[in-house]
Amino acid sequence: MKKLIRNSLAISLAAVLASGCAYNTADGMGGTSAATSTMVGGVAMLPSRTIVENASMAPNLSTLVTAVKAADLVSTLSSPGPITVFAPTNEAFDALPDGLLETALEPANKMLLTNVLTYHTVAGEVTASDLMDMIEAGNGSAQITTLSGGTLTARMVDGRVAITDASNRTAYVTQADVMQSNGVVHVTNAVFLPEM
Repeated sequence: MKKLIRNSLAISLAAVLASGCAYNTADGMGGTSAATSTMVGGVAMLPSRTIVENASMAPNLSTLVTAVKAADLVSTLSSPGPITVFAPTNEAFDALPDGLLETALEPANKMLLTNVLTYHTVAGEVTASDLMDMIEAGNGSAQITTLSGGTLTARMVDGRVAITDASNRTAYVTQADVMQSNGVVHVTNAVFLPEM
């Protein structure tokens, strides 16, 4: 029975992983490297770059990059890691209640912004396979502790990885396992909001 559940989770997650569109990249020596890159926002995310370097190249993650810079978290997300980042897209930030993002980006609210962004970050490399193992071991849900000290809950919902935050909002992983030199990024369709 456990094997059947595991296979079902693997098949369900395959659709999410397939959106990565992996391909070989030039190695700068006239050939191709053995490593593969994933496309995010139409741009190759190179596994030799840090999370900040790659996110800065992806047009659909520009709001996240702006927020990371405003919170002075560039060095944290550029550290050797490994770390895992659940990265909301620009559309995810646009869906926040009116004025929330603008308020969070004000210098006076830097601590609030830092708390929100570190709520999207987990120590260590947590791949899609790791998430599936955690969900299976937790009989359908897994608690994830973030760098902010908050908790996220991961589940499989309608064949997709769903992450529920402390505000009971659910985001879906739309692109998993975007590998970086200092960890892994999972792109999400909503922003996590910690308890305030």
